[in-house]
Amino acid sequence: MANRSSQHRSSPIPLDEISKKIIEQLQEDGRRPYAAIGKAVGLSEAAVRQRVQRLLDAGVMQIVAVTDPLQVGFSRQAMIGIKASGDLTLVADRLSEIPEIDYVVITAGSFDLLVEVVCEDDDHLLSLLTQRIRSMPGVMATETFVYLRLRKQLYNWGTR
Repeated sequence: MANRSSQHRSSPIPLDEISKKIIEQLQEDGRRPYAAIGKAVGLSEAAVRQRVQRLLDAGVMQIVAVTDPLQVGFSRQAMIGIKASGDLTLVADRLSEIPEIDYVVITAGSFDLLVEVVCEDDDHLLSLLTQRIRSMPGVMATETFVYLRLRKQLYNWGTR
């Protein structure tokens, strides 16, 4: 998955209702033709193409393929809470380099960072935890929350 953090901006870009509707159309089906989107939002195919390109260039959205980890051989997912010392940004950047980690946030509260991992199995998770995460400079302690069953995961936030 693409790294979204580099696209976050300090101030949000205002979206008009048509841009929001275009985003909603693409959230339903990222391969929807521009002509079909245009018909749904009342614009020409060319106008939709231009708006989509502006939204992509501005970092407002990405168009990516989202896989089901179970279907592609990754049966273990977990959220790991990390207590760290030193520069949290540096620790977060190091964690972001680990391929099995698909989500890294600096938080307030009991943990300094939260990371989501996708692993092949429990042995893979154990190896990742002991050899790469817990041994990382700045990582003081971890707590792992193993996912037993995913009940809801949406990517449609941001337009309502």
